[in-house]
Amino acid sequence: MTQPADALVLQDLHKSFGKTDIIRGISLAVKAGERVGIIGPNGAGKSTLFNLISGRFAPTKGQILLNGSRIDGKQPYQINRMGLSRSFQISNIFPTLSVFDNLRCGVLWRLGYKYTFLKFLAGLDNANAQTQAVMESVHLDKQRDTQAMHLSYAEQRALEVGITIASGANVILLDEPTAGMSQSETSRFIHLIRHATEGKTLLMVEHDMGVVFDLADKIAVLVYGELLAFDTPEAVRANAQVQKAYLGSTATQAGFV
Repeated sequence: MTQPADALVLQDLHKSFGKTDIIRGISLAVKAGERVGIIGPNGAGKSTLFNLISGRFAPTKGQILLNGSRIDGKQPYQINRMGLSRSFQISNIFPTLSVFDNLRCGVLWRLGYKYTFLKFLAGLDNANAQTQAVMESVHLDKQRDTQAMHLSYAEQRALEVGITIASGANVILLDEPTAGMSQSETSRFIHLIRHATEGKTLLMVEHDMGVVFDLADKIAVLVYGELLAFDTPEAVRANAQVQKAYLGSTATQAGFV
């Protein structure tokens, strides 16, 4: 059976700010369609790693390949057009636009319409149909005409996931997607993420270990800017070095010990 190609490859990745080394030689390969959770104690370098992959920061050393092409040093918009899209810890939406129009903005850019005047949008059947499909995938079709500012917090997070996938990217980065949610909201959101990103490659930084172990095919554990482990959830849970990194209440709550 043919193995999936690598969607994202990090090769000896480093990032320093002045004399401070934040990312120290991370190498890993994520297969197309794989879901990877990135975890680690505070200060491990998780956000910096996301910023490197998405183009917010340029690496000090090393390479990043997206679908076989180098993206290290490129601007975020260039990386997005090459097939990678990212959400952020804080919701990044258009508050005065409706749910449908928020999503349609992403779809329009993907289809090449860019700054199309609103009066012409009703006739763009292809864009509207694709927007409808994205909206349904994140379970917001009942909120179609609601202004984004009037959505609940969980619905705003769902909308941001929708905007992230509306660009048509095949590699999705989600930064703490369930932060601030109740247990019931988190449970529903796990189902939403699984459904909305089906067939895509997913990387997520997430502090809720229940979410990570539920969603991820593999888990990457970062400690002090280095990759401590990259394996299946079962292998990571049993890893003595990982357990040591999470000693204390965090380890117990996460189910490592």
